[in-house]
Amino acid sequence: MPLMLRSDRLILFGRYPVPGRTKTRLIPLLGAARAAEFQRDLTENILRTDRSFARRHPVDLEGCFEGGSLRKLRQWLGMDLIFSPQIPGDLGHRMEAAFLKAFREGARHVILHGTDIPGLTVGHLSDAFDALTRHDVVLGPSTDGGYWLIGMKKPADLFKGIEWGTPSVFGKTLAAARDRGLSVQILSSLTDMDTVETVTRWMPGWARKEPYLSVIIPALNEEAHIEKTIFHALNPDAEIIVVDGGSTDRTIAGAEQAGASVLRGQRSRALQQNMGAAAAKGKVLLFLHADTVLPRDYVAWVFETLMDRRVALGAFRFKTDLDRPLMRGIELTANIRSRYLRLPYGDQSLFLRKEPFDAVGGFPETAVAEDLFFVRRVSKLGRIAIAPADALTSGRRWKELGVLKTTLINQLILIGFALGISPKTLAGLYGLGARNKRAI
Repeated sequence: MPLMLRSDRLILFGRYPVPGRTKTRLIPLLGAARAAEFQRDLTENILRTDRSFARRHPVDLEGCFEGGSLRKLRQWLGMDLIFSPQIPGDLGHRMEAAFLKAFREGARHVILHGTDIPGLTVGHLSDAFDALTRHDVVLGPSTDGGYWLIGMKKPADLFKGIEWGTPSVFGKTLAAARDRGLSVQILSSLTDMDTVETVTRWMPGWARKEPYLSVIIPALNEEAHIEKTIFHALNPDAEIIVVDGGSTDRTIAGAEQAGASVLRGQRSRALQQNMGAAAAKGKVLLFLHADTVLPRDYVAWVFETLMDRRVALGAFRFKTDLDRPLMRGIELTANIRSRYLRLPYGDQSLFLRKEPFDAVGGFPETAVAEDLFFVRRVSKLGRIAIAPADALTSGRRWKELGVLKTTLINQLILIGFALGISPKTLAGLYGLGARNKRAI
């Protein structure tokens, strides 16, 4: 992206959110995924403030981030920022490099701030740039002894000999500036959201114990698979909700024994999934078939897929436990269809945030292919993305009916769906109306 080459530069200094590697001090309170989501939320909110300021003042916006490729950063935060990576080294070395780069590119006034300060306003940024018209350095002290903003109008050696992360950071930085004969303007104090105590006090809504993700499993007579499915879905960042449609076997007992919460609903996959979504506490919903095993680290895959702000719904690649050459070919075809036609099936474990789920009214109650109708509706809200990991589904239907016959039925359903044929008519193709498990 070409530089704007304006005289003022505002640098957002942050980190690309990754569960387990972001906001690690908050993981005991929030969990790994919610801590990363917290970082994401803070960054997006503060960037809105930066953009609001930039609409009123001629300033270049730069995102200087640790982690994340240029492609990922643009997908997340947009195309209107100058993106640059943080160089290796301690915090001071990385900030110094960011300042030097901006000055080399022609900036006259450079201000850098972090992402952890929800109290930042357009007024603070206006005061900071105004201060640099009269002073060499501007500092915004944080209540923990550090600073939430630093600005300069010429390069200065203010970052060496600092014990980062300690209460002495602001005092030593101020002393270093004055020792070098630089004039300093001090702004009002703000609070960084980087400890359990500050989050609990200032953002109590985040401090509630909630899962990042809710796994919703519709089930009917699935005692042979339910415990294995739940076992592979167990994760500290997720809750597991099984919605039973009237099982007469040990499905409910097995689900409870495996650690899931169980709801009792009607015999309808769409209604069961909608019931689970209504009870879910997570901001992200994942709909899992009772005989499908999620990939390892599936929460991280979900988080990364939804980092792209254009994505409305995600799914995993399709794979079965039926080890036959013909089946491998069917899997390949299904994955090509999912990727390029943006039409994944329900056994690929669809996932999305609650907002788009509510916006389309959940799953439609149809005789067949409720997942296809649901995906088509959600696709109007944004992109459909396929995570590069496999959801392993049981090949039992292909074993019972035969690989070719099952594939033919699936293709006829898909064609009928595309042609607008009534779901009730299409349901007759299955001949398995008494079963809750369907191929599509």
